[in-house]
Amino acid sequence: MDVAAYLDRLGLDRPATADVAALRMLQERHLSVVPFENLSIHLGEPIVLETEALFDKIVRRRRGGFCYELNGLFAALLRELGFDATLKAAKVFRPDGTLGPPFDHAAVRVELDEPWLSDVGFGRFSRFPLRLSATEPQADPDGEFLILDAAYGDIDVLQDGKPQYRLEQRSRTLDEFIPTAFWQSASPESDFARGPRCSLPTKHGRVTLAGDKLIVTTHGVREETRLSSDQEILDVYRKEFGIELARVPERP
Repeated sequence: MDVAAYLDRLGLDRPATADVAALRMLQERHLSVVPFENLSIHLGEPIVLETEALFDKIVRRRRGGFCYELNGLFAALLRELGFDATLKAAKVFRPDGTLGPPFDHAAVRVELDEPWLSDVGFGRFSRFPLRLSATEPQADPDGEFLILDAAYGDIDVLQDGKPQYRLEQRSRTLDEFIPTAFWQSASPESDFARGPRCSLPTKHGRVTLAGDKLIVTTHGVREETRLSSDQEILDVYRKEFGIELARVPERP
């Protein structure tokens, strides 16, 4: 991996030490710069879960991705920088409180002075790494997080009192997520397949482009704007997310 190019994408120098401070800096910057997006699905581009392909997409072409892509490449970067980082599979909680399928999400566990959860691929989630051994609530710019024991040694992660996902303890390799990534990109039951979405946090909120709808949240106030032309949509991708597209992703 060209670590210097990846760090340049993030606007960071190489950290001197693989410690908690460096992990916090890397995660916060990654979330701020690299969009959470599913545009490849709606541009007819394959989702290739190989490090070189992800590096080309996220670093060279300055795109984003969804969990398998973002956390898959981020874990590889962390390892190159000297961190003990492994991928973990998680089941995402549905709105009705039931759990999704295995491998529904990929997150990163980092072993330092204690185990840490680092996640740059879940959209609006913790801005900074979370202590996996903590029993008390953890404050973060994007909410209050709680780590709870679950069945079979798994871990539930709650945000503002709402369960987000159930994390396995077993480490996984990136290729183990390929079948579920294909389902996420192809099944009509998958939220990712229902329309293009691109999102980044801002200093005071979040900006999201969902199809032709621009959603800007500032200090908790949500404003929606319907874009009237393909050119407007392409301009927003470029100006808000740094993504240059030749055409607009297909919308339902």
